[in-house]
Amino acid sequence: MANEEIVLQAENIDKSFPGVKVLHGVNFDLRKGEVHVLLGENGAGKSTLMKIISGLYSLDAGSISVFGEKVNIRTTADSQKLGISIIYQEFNLIPDLTVEQNIFLHREPKDKFGNIDVKTMRAKSQELLSFLKSTAKPTDKVRSLGVAQQLVEVAKALSTDAKILILDEPTAALSEQEIEKLFETIRTLKANGVSMVYISHRMQELKVIGDRVTVLRDGHSIGTRDLATTELDELITMMVGREISQERVRTTNRSTDEVVLEVKNLCRGRRVQDVSINVKRGEIVAISGIAGAGRTELMHAIFGVDKVDSGEVWLGGKKLNKLNPMNSVAMKMGLLPESRKENGLALILPICQNVTAAALPKLCAKGFLSEREEMKITDGYIKDLNIVTPNGRQYVRNLSGGNQQKVVLAKWLYSGSNLLIFDEPTRGIDVGARQEIYRVMDKLTEEGTSILMVSSDLPEIMTIADRIFVMRDGRITAELDATKTDQEEIIAYATGGKEAQ
Repeated sequence: MANEEIVLQAENIDKSFPGVKVLHGVNFDLRKGEVHVLLGENGAGKSTLMKIISGLYSLDAGSISVFGEKVNIRTTADSQKLGISIIYQEFNLIPDLTVEQNIFLHREPKDKFGNIDVKTMRAKSQELLSFLKSTAKPTDKVRSLGVAQQLVEVAKALSTDAKILILDEPTAALSEQEIEKLFETIRTLKANGVSMVYISHRMQELKVIGDRVTVLRDGHSIGTRDLATTELDELITMMVGREISQERVRTTNRSTDEVVLEVKNLCRGRRVQDVSINVKRGEIVAISGIAGAGRTELMHAIFGVDKVDSGEVWLGGKKLNKLNPMNSVAMKMGLLPESRKENGLALILPICQNVTAAALPKLCAKGFLSEREEMKITDGYIKDLNIVTPNGRQYVRNLSGGNQQKVVLAKWLYSGSNLLIFDEPTRGIDVGARQEIYRVMDKLTEEGTSILMVSSDLPEIMTIADRIFVMRDGRITAELDATKTDQEEIIAYATGGKEAQ
């Protein structure tokens, strides 16, 4: 159980970037052996504060104290020496190196001759993995581990003798079983006196794992509460400054009888086996299932990212004889991928160039791109989608996750897509931004756009979908009317509790 000893204190922290002030006198403290949740909408300043504490950014004003002493953290090395380590949502390991090589990268133990002491490195790696109850072996290639990489990230942090861990959206890509395993690890770390800052948008897990919570809004500290005595509705109101409705957004089914997308007996390896689905004009169809069911693989097969073994895809009544992304885009299909940073955006380019990337010919007159027209188009989407940014020339890497997702959406809207595939549309996005995304999706269908979405968030599916296809082990096990089912039935079909229809 956490005690009253303060191991980390940030006082009156200010931070600005060109054109915008991100943090305004923010205060935060962390006690020994506690899990302190940092909560706020995308763009509230959570990641910026943690990057200051971990040495990635420098502060403009304020002070940081670690174990009672004021410190000047200028680099990640400074932070590490103070016993602070950060674990990001996206894994930062090197896939083709082994577990032990990743854990001790650039810090390999040496023998008396200056050579890497493999025996010692392996023994220390195994000790850390055993402490974390990981089944991974020191000699395993990280590429083979999947989400088990997260425990390797924790082991790497502990190998630096970290006493303070910052966990940034640690459960975003995990299944329920994997989340519980992570929580067991966190409880073990707490029992051993490790203090943790926990950033998450998944409200339902906060009380399960957290002790206290601090809420940021628009770069300001709104307040700190004990989670055991605080209702989630109060936290949501603190986050967004207003009450957020938890009711179904999708009040009207806008679908017609026209079938926009029809997938017939599609097969790709073991992950997609004899799948047949359809989407009608103005309809939102969700694909549900547990991790590994084949949902993302199905989306990639439909869009043409991955080559299929057999089956057919029909779009707008026409069979796609060659399934590839270029043909899909030409047929007015757009894909908002699960990993927007890796596959959906060019982070080093400004918003305007990302928005127009999928339809550059529309901007060109006599072979020349009109930058003025590009900015005019971008400004329109910034206004329509409420993208929070100083201007359209801001680099996408500087935006929050929710605003990055809106840029991906703007790209496909500008391309004129009639069918949009959303793979985890609100992953890593706060509750307020989620509602905005849902409203945009609903409005798009009102205008005749069709949406096929994958989501691991059952309340999200119940909020926005018209129909639901449930997948298990690469196959469709049920087709359900979202207004006539419940989460329990979906889980039953997803896990085998109910047999396929």
